[in-house]
Amino acid sequence: MAATAECDVVMAGTEPELLEDEDSKREAESFKEQGNAYYAKKDYNEAYNYYTKAIDMCPKNASYYGNRAATLMMLGRFREALGDAQQSVRLDDSFVRGHLREGKCHLSLGNAMAACRSFQRALELDHKNAQAQQEFKNANAVMEYEKIAEMDFEKRDFRKVVFCMDRALEFAPACHRFKILKAECLAMLGRYPEAQFVASDILRMDSTNADALYVRGLCLYYEDCIEKAVQFFVQALRMAPDHEKACIACRNAKALKAKKEDGNKAFKEGNYKLAYELYTEALGIDPNNIKTNAKLYCNRGTVNSKLRKLDDAIEDCTNAVKLDDTYIKAYLRRAQCYMDTEQFEEAVRDYEKVYQTEKTKEHKQLLKNAQLELKKSKRKDYYKILGVDKNASEDEIKKAYRKRALMHHPDRHSGASAEVQKEEEKKFKEVGEAFTILSDPKKKTRYDSGQDLDEEGMNMGDFDANNIFKAFFGGPGGFSFEASGPGNFFFQFG
Repeated sequence: MAATAECDVVMAGTEPELLEDEDSKREAESFKEQGNAYYAKKDYNEAYNYYTKAIDMCPKNASYYGNRAATLMMLGRFREALGDAQQSVRLDDSFVRGHLREGKCHLSLGNAMAACRSFQRALELDHKNAQAQQEFKNANAVMEYEKIAEMDFEKRDFRKVVFCMDRALEFAPACHRFKILKAECLAMLGRYPEAQFVASDILRMDSTNADALYVRGLCLYYEDCIEKAVQFFVQALRMAPDHEKACIACRNAKALKAKKEDGNKAFKEGNYKLAYELYTEALGIDPNNIKTNAKLYCNRGTVNSKLRKLDDAIEDCTNAVKLDDTYIKAYLRRAQCYMDTEQFEEAVRDYEKVYQTEKTKEHKQLLKNAQLELKKSKRKDYYKILGVDKNASEDEIKKAYRKRALMHHPDRHSGASAEVQKEEEKKFKEVGEAFTILSDPKKKTRYDSGQDLDEEGMNMGDFDANNIFKAFFGGPGGFSFEASGPGNFFFQFG
């Protein structure tokens, strides 16, 4: 019994320890096989759990770390996967798959140079490895896209940068740096929803990411939500006090907000000259802020219209719609200036644009008024023909007709060239037309309202100016119109 007890003691101190080690290895292998089964079924969370159990049982086995790295990669957890891949090659530097996974993690996170080193090591161990060869090419392609994007950003070719980052992100889907650069360029291109989506996606994963906070603020800043933008810039600077871009953007946003508000205040107080100066100063702060600058141009255009500088107002509104072709207020302001300067075709064009965008009763009426004025402008201007104001009295219209009819009567120009005679006959006829319309209250009203005179049964093409002349000058004390032969006319007093 004593010998057996000693043996038991001896057994407890030696052989059972070796058996326990072998048991751990077998159990670890069992966990690995179960992990492989879940991996094959794409149940990566369970696979991760079993690979972790295998590692806990045998923490010196490189393949277990390699398998867990592969699982973490499938879960998109590349930074954790990188740690496992690096541990796997530390334990076994000849582990080709470990180097491939390390390189793939580096590449996915955007560190193409480190990825190249890992793939090169894999090729040193297996120079015919097709995956290592392809991944090495991919890593070099990413470095080239980075280089091109950097140069294009300096050239402000933001579309090209977005293109390069999209290509790079195909190989580096977890690289926040590439995503931020893409988002910043999308903001510079005015594609704010896309930029916001990218920045917000990063902030969901890392709420302290100063670059993402900056881009989020930049989108708001360019959408003229300046106060909210400042909040994001300030938050970015809390996370990274030396963030140069956030610092500049924050300073510009505050300055732009202050100048614009000062300009608005001066305008409301009727100090148009000061308002003009303040809006002009605001426009010089940041040429990249398209939306705010469009509003500033429109505001300055309103100031110019108040100062009766209508051509300058039109130019400002034109600059506003060049920056923002959806800016209804600028179209309306420019259309009114066109109306005031009798550029009716341009006014109709702007009102049509407005009405197509916002079909309101007010916009429909503005368009209708402009169309009416355009129609009226294309007819003969009878007031201009007679040389009278639109508010001229009946006596003023008669006096004007008397003067113009005698001035252009063919008999007065009988000795002139055929060309001059023809021109004067035309003017004589127009004067008669003008008098016929403007001396008749009903016809004058229809003419002033833009209605078609032909509806009254008047065919102006068959109009006889001589009959009007005779009727006006005939009678006691007036002129009478007589013919002394074919084509010859003379005046005589009654």
